[in-house]
Amino acid sequence: MPKIVPDIINPQGIACVMQSMTIREAAILMDERGIAAVVICHPGGRLAGIVTERDVTARVVAIGRDPVTTTVGEVMTPDPDTLLADDSPQQALRMMRKRNYRHLPVVDENHHVIGMVSVRDLYAFVLEEMSEDLRAQTDYIHGESYGVAAH
Repeated sequence: MPKIVPDIINPQGIACVMQSMTIREAAILMDERGIAAVVICHPGGRLAGIVTERDVTARVVAIGRDPVTTTVGEVMTPDPDTLLADDSPQQALRMMRKRNYRHLPVVDENHHVIGMVSVRDLYAFVLEEMSEDLRAQTDYIHGESYGVAAH
């Protein structure tokens, strides 16, 4: 049975940002790293919240807040739903579909962030699994043993 770690993501060097970081600084960080969400941590590394591009759009830009003075702590989703490393891709997809998420933090048993899984990561995994299944079926159908009865 596949698991979030290591089948979907490897433990990543996730940079936890502090609640005092401004939205502008978070947006710059997301742009530089090519990511669409950042996790916010309490001192010590425990997960405090998450801010996504959607949060920036809806909770800052759309309502006219100043991204230079607004902090991630003011607009984050506190105590977000999370995944554990041993959770399955199916569990992640069900939660994402049910709650309309595109990103979920992955935490250890002490609620320290060890990674972030995105719907894109899960899509790539499912696509690869489907491709492997199709190759195996094609090999079975067109393989050397095709049409040979078992004795």
